[in-house]
Amino acid sequence: MDELDYYRFGVGGVLAEEFVRGRDHTTVGLRSALWTRGGWRSAASVSRSVRTDPAVLAAVTPTDRAGAEAALRELGGGPLPDEAALRDHFADYEAFAVVSPLLLGPAEPPDGFHEKRVYRVLFARDLRADRFEGHRQVGADRFAWTLRRVGNGIATALDVTVSLATGADHTVRPMLRELTSAVRKQGFVPVMTERFA
Repeated sequence: MDELDYYRFGVGGVLAEEFVRGRDHTTVGLRSALWTRGGWRSAASVSRSVRTDPAVLAAVTPTDRAGAEAALRELGGGPLPDEAALRDHFADYEAFAVVSPLLLGPAEPPDGFHEKRVYRVLFARDLRADRFEGHRQVGADRFAWTLRRVGNGIATALDVTVSLATGADHTVRPMLRELTSAVRKQGFVPVMTERFA
């Protein structure tokens, strides 16, 4: 189970979220809880608004658990509950449409590899700088990624190409999580992870 994502919400709230992943590591849903002066409550509709309403998005600032705890104390909410207790507030659920991977371009793996996959992590907020690229070998698996503007500058996408050495894909989830967290730390809000190949 992944760690939760945290946000300062406006001037008086803290939002905790968890993406639900399918077997191929794509997003199938989102759960969340929001703290305001009235306490914690389930907040799937709020999380949806963060990703669909520019005014709500403008009121959200990504943070880590320590930042969320500091914000909660500052707002008079006391200590931040542990993640199991926060998940108890995830009463509702924002389901995502589940579709087969889009096949864009050749799906043949590079020589010496078993399978090639392409993932896109979509983020709300525009990338206001040049895109960047990177790559890493994890065990025998190879990852390459590019961060770029999409949708006429209304969003940002992290495109990750995975070359798997075998039929096992246990390196994919932690690597996608690490890359998504790195982009989140720059102020972007993840919307979903989809698979193109």
